[in-house]
Amino acid sequence: MKLRILSYNIHRAIGVDRRFRPERIAKVLAHYNADLVLLQEVDVGAPRSRELNLAQELAELGNYPYYAVGLNVQLRKGMYGNATLSRYPIIRERNIDLTLDGRKARGCLFTELELPYLASTRLLPVFNLHLGLSFKERPQQVGRLVRAPEFAGLGANDPCVVAGDFNDWWTRIAPLFTEALGFSCATNHGGGYQNAILTYPSFSPTTGLDKVFCRGPITVLGGKRCRLRVSRVASDHLPVIVDLEL
Repeated sequence: MKLRILSYNIHRAIGVDRRFRPERIAKVLAHYNADLVLLQEVDVGAPRSRELNLAQELAELGNYPYYAVGLNVQLRKGMYGNATLSRYPIIRERNIDLTLDGRKARGCLFTELELPYLASTRLLPVFNLHLGLSFKERPQQVGRLVRAPEFAGLGANDPCVVAGDFNDWWTRIAPLFTEALGFSCATNHGGGYQNAILTYPSFSPTTGLDKVFCRGPITVLGGKRCRLRVSRVASDHLPVIVDLEL
């Protein structure tokens, strides 16, 4: 089966013009009509985003029947974190804490999807993460991820997707996935990991912070970044869109 995934740091739906406009994010999601949407920096109950549950709001605007939220950062009022929207049932979910002592709270939202496959169903584990800003943090956070039971329990040939905002400015984290953990990078021009699709800053991207990795019986059919004009102002990141075949 074919599966389209979109990963997007939505910056709380506050654009580079400093306006809160979730309808702009919804417009981008509607255009690409992905089966699975992985969002970072999603507010729930915060005054700056009208105290909305942005995950629920975007799921409803995009007609996604299933969604999960992993909240990491506590605000004076409300929280924010990662959210996963899906066309397919989410049968299991857990927020994996990647926070290091003395650093900003970070997390990885694990969801397991139930996909239609021939006469039965197939399970797809998906890890939606947002890593830290410091290079010293990120390898440790990846280490926490791979030791989490949801990841550690997977076989090398089991289908698996890891995606999100890696904050990987100099492409130093990508080799941990491609060389050490046996993943393919779906957000790269050509093979390997050294020519990332550029996503940040949205108005004139110079680096590829937003990535999708996959492992197991999955073929990458293609990957691209959003080129809609509205996406240049809707968030400080551009979303990446990948098409996979399981």
